[in-house]
Amino acid sequence: MKSSENKIAKKELGQLLVEGGLISDEQLSHIQDLQRKSGERLEQILLQQHLITSQQLAFFVSLQMGIPFVNLKKEGVEAQALKLIPEAIARKYGVIPVRMLDGAVMVAMEDPRDIHTIEQLTSLTMKRIEPVISTFQDIQEMIDLNYRIGGEIEEQLSQIPLRYRGGAGARESRVSAETIAQAPVVRAIDLLIKQAVRDRASDVHVEPQEDKLRIRYRIDGILSEVMALPLNVHEPLISRVKIMAGLNIAERRRPQDGQITFDMDDREVDIRVATSNTVYGEMSVLRILDKTFAFLPLADIGFLPEILKRYTQMVKTPFGMILISGPTGSGKTTTQYATVNQLDAIGRNILTIEDPVEYRFTNINQMQVNPAAGVSFATGLRACMRLDPDVILVGEIRDAETAQIATQAALTGHLVLSSVHANDAVATIYRMIDLGVEPFLITSALIGVVAQRMVRKVCPYCSGPMPVADDERQAYEKELKEKRTEFIIGSGCTFCAHTGFQGRTGIFEVLTMSENLDRLILSGASANEIRAVANEEGMLSLWHDGMLKTKMGITTPSEVIRNVFSISY
Repeated sequence: MKSSENKIAKKELGQLLVEGGLISDEQLSHIQDLQRKSGERLEQILLQQHLITSQQLAFFVSLQMGIPFVNLKKEGVEAQALKLIPEAIARKYGVIPVRMLDGAVMVAMEDPRDIHTIEQLTSLTMKRIEPVISTFQDIQEMIDLNYRIGGEIEEQLSQIPLRYRGGAGARESRVSAETIAQAPVVRAIDLLIKQAVRDRASDVHVEPQEDKLRIRYRIDGILSEVMALPLNVHEPLISRVKIMAGLNIAERRRPQDGQITFDMDDREVDIRVATSNTVYGEMSVLRILDKTFAFLPLADIGFLPEILKRYTQMVKTPFGMILISGPTGSGKTTTQYATVNQLDAIGRNILTIEDPVEYRFTNINQMQVNPAAGVSFATGLRACMRLDPDVILVGEIRDAETAQIATQAALTGHLVLSSVHANDAVATIYRMIDLGVEPFLITSALIGVVAQRMVRKVCPYCSGPMPVADDERQAYEKELKEKRTEFIIGSGCTFCAHTGFQGRTGIFEVLTMSENLDRLILSGASANEIRAVANEEGMLSLWHDGMLKTKMGITTPSEVIRNVFSISY
């Protein structure tokens, strides 16, 4: 066995790639010519030319050098090894300790020929370093996943002067500006936000309880407690958040809201901050606005091909109204932004009125609701009408006045996009009627309705066929009319924080208006009658779309059941 390994190790990397069928002799000659001219390493040129993936390169470098390749997503990282190399060193050298081996430390690195790094790690750990090969991307992801900030935050907060911490009546104490500006408090908040961004959290909750300060992250729609801090650090933390968001730190009784622009890893993260008083003191919620979701194309937010085709046809209509419905947190804003982002912003005047403006777009004119200045959705919409718009995005229809003005705008040659809080597509129509819009105006203005929810996606790194509970299996079988004993389920791994899920996707119900539906609405038909005709004309219910994604292994029956609730289903 060792003899064959030695023979492989003596071969050049390029020769191994040719023998492995990844590149041809001609491609290798071309790469070698480029290498002689540029002086770059063969590996760099291979990746630049997109001839192989980083995973394939790492595997063949492993063969060529006789050093093991490790798939970090499957192997995981031992906590004992992690303690030997601080996060700052791991990031500086692009390495991560994997496990202890008889007094040595197995360390994953992209280039095990980097003797300088190995010497530095040996000096730091006082142990022998056993290098293994992994990809740069996998190493960075595992650094983000495994280095946690809980202990470091507690260490920073322990440095706050004692006179500002603990003691009877701590909740009534007032923290000085010097304390708020201290490095420990500043560092603790920075660490808290950085970890939240790394964990893909959408919200950070800072909540005083009777005996602790609870910190929770909302990840993929689910809240989980990440640390519990002593109550004595509550006021310095809240005051620091207020200063960052430009809020009044002396005002503790009234709710406040503001915004933070946070610099992290050479990029800016926008954070919305809200504070409010509770019986145990002020709580704060930091909403992290991830721009990557704002600029997703429609095809990437969860529309199945046929449903996407129906919705795209609606969006191509030059005027009329398209409504998107669902509860808070169902992804309505993401769908609105994805829709607007695909429209021609150069040849059309696109205006938005939002509360608040969460993401800023190039070539689109965005207005923000400002009650103090008398700017509501209704008054903002009136202003938009006088600015020669082609497309108007109204963040939300909340009242009768906004509903009626939006309908009039759709009837006078504008394409209007808006959202409504309603349970499903048919309920959205009745919600507009409840808001005072006459049925004949709805049938004239409305192009279609999209109802949606968000469900968690099965983690691709730990998924496999597994049985589910009887009620989940029966719900699937009842909807899709097929028997099934196993579904794709995530068992839990380091990459998904042992939840079995990673990321979210949308499930949709797209109702396109037609003459038959217009007649039913004008005649005062029931919701069930309208729904039956819409289904005959091709509408798939939220429930059905969710179960189709279950069949495809995208999500699970339990996720669909948890997120899709409607009396009609």
